[in-house]
Amino acid sequence: MKYGFTKEELLVFGKYDPEEVEVSDLALKNYICLEPKYVLHTHGRHGNVPFAKKNVFIVERLINKVMRKEHNTGKKILAYNIVKEAFEIIEKRTKKNPIQILVDALINAGPREEIVRLKYGGIAVPKSVDTSSLRRLDVALRNIAEGARRAAFKSKRSIAACLADEIIAAANNDSKSYAISKKEEIERVAKSAR
Repeated sequence: MKYGFTKEELLVFGKYDPEEVEVSDLALKNYICLEPKYVLHTHGRHGNVPFAKKNVFIVERLINKVMRKEHNTGKKILAYNIVKEAFEIIEKRTKKNPIQILVDALINAGPREEIVRLKYGGIAVPKSVDTSSLRRLDVALRNIAEGARRAAFKSKRSIAACLADEIIAAANNDSKSYAISKKEEIERVAKSAR
């Protein structure tokens, strides 16, 4: 019994155990929160506190990113159900814990370097910089949700199926994934600006 709850109560969507997930990237280990939550809804308590989003459970952060655009704006229950259905599809297809697949996808989809624009005497010069771990995670989550939304737009496939495909492709480091292709594009531009 942890946090006053039984083990079954702390399973994500009542099925998936976050305690068996391992983060292989040491840079992201402190920023991917895998502390089990009874309810995946923090009500934005972390909003005005610097770096507090690293304490928000990673599945809830994915739900929040899915909730951001188009028909899902502000509809947390709808986004919750989309992610739940996507996790069921991932489990059916890979026979693994979908939280582990999500963590692997985030590790693969986060860009390691980006560019900033420096001004020298009115001339903007691109400069390559290393990306912080928190930003890597934010960009990876955003690109995974954006890739799912783009794949489902004007398509007969559901957003949950597209999200599951995007997460699995990113976890396999497949360049067909929108998140992986965006990461490679960002890193290619940064490499040329070194």
